[in-house]
Amino acid sequence: MNDFLLTPELTALRREVRTFVDEHVIPNEDAVLAEDAKGERTTLDRLQAIAKEGGLWTPHLPVDVGGRGLGPMGMCAVFRELGRSPAGARACNCDAPDQGNMDLLLRVASESIRERWLGPLIADESTSAFCMTEPAPGAGSDPSNLATTAVRDGDDWVINGHKWYSTGGGKAAFLIVMARTSEDKRNGASMFVVDRHAAGIEHVRDMNTMSEGFLAHREAEFLFKDVRVGGDAILGQIGDGFSLAQARLVPARLTHCMRWLGLADRTLDMCREYIGRRVSFGKPLARHGAIQRMIADNAMKIHQGNLMTLHCATLLEAGLDKQARPYSSMAKNQVAKLLCQVLDDAIQMHGGLGYSDDLPFGRWYRSSRAARIADGPDEVHEMVVARDWLAGRLNLLV
Repeated sequence: MNDFLLTPELTALRREVRTFVDEHVIPNEDAVLAEDAKGERTTLDRLQAIAKEGGLWTPHLPVDVGGRGLGPMGMCAVFRELGRSPAGARACNCDAPDQGNMDLLLRVASESIRERWLGPLIADESTSAFCMTEPAPGAGSDPSNLATTAVRDGDDWVINGHKWYSTGGGKAAFLIVMARTSEDKRNGASMFVVDRHAAGIEHVRDMNTMSEGFLAHREAEFLFKDVRVGGDAILGQIGDGFSLAQARLVPARLTHCMRWLGLADRTLDMCREYIGRRVSFGKPLARHGAIQRMIADNAMKIHQGNLMTLHCATLLEAGLDKQARPYSSMAKNQVAKLLCQVLDDAIQMHGGLGYSDDLPFGRWYRSSRAARIADGPDEVHEMVVARDWLAGRLNLLV
């Protein structure tokens, strides 16, 4: 196993996680998803018990709250391996959106918020959601369109607005809600931690998308009608919303990339056996030039995305968060696209078998297509890269 840029300790941890995924998660992933569709979690509970016993529970968190104290490079080592199965991250309680929300609460939440919400989240006794995206003309890829408002009323704040694509929101215990608190373009938004069952919150629906929802990955739509929260519900300070969103999104994009790389790598591995034995026009598919071009192209793209992700992780590890932003856009754009291409080519290489539900490629593709939209669509990340390069702020030969 390649340990490029990883310490011996992280290389060993990566092997531990690989073994956990190969021996426990992958053989049981279909059972986890089938049970989840029925609102059950017997198999997931068993996998989580194994993860806890093996010291793999919430590995991204500091040691003093039960984690492994992993920095961005450590998360690369772990999350790439967990991402090889759709159930991997959930088995270790470090899947989106809870993983990013835990990090955010640890960084800026008040003591009262931590006491009420963080402990149960870490223990997987509850889940959370992040409410940023709104139906048009509200906030989408352009956060300045934020339409949800929070207005001060004495010591309280009153929230009104409409959110959707709040992943996991339907079953969440609490929501992190982005709302406009002034007309200031830079400092006009704030984040609030809101009880999911507070008066005035209407869970409109779990949205139907091209991907069947699984685990926490169901997209909720909410209406907020005069939802009252106390002053201690604010994350950070009033006006910190956009800066906190950036602080959350840069590492979140990277952790998505790590998981997506793991799934892309597994997908390509699954192609090897089939194209080696499937004979067509007198020879195995693996000996046909068209198939070899697909394999080479996908292998190179996975490697490119891996290097981009590792490079960005080294910047975050060094505390260079601002400098990392355009590189995180590069990585997110590259890895989201390659994941879709690898899955599409895997379906093509397997022909009718790949298109069937006998293999998971179709299900994975439907889920992964959202990668090119979530956490900023391709076009926004391309705009960021072009803007920074044109301004002379982006070094390409690092």
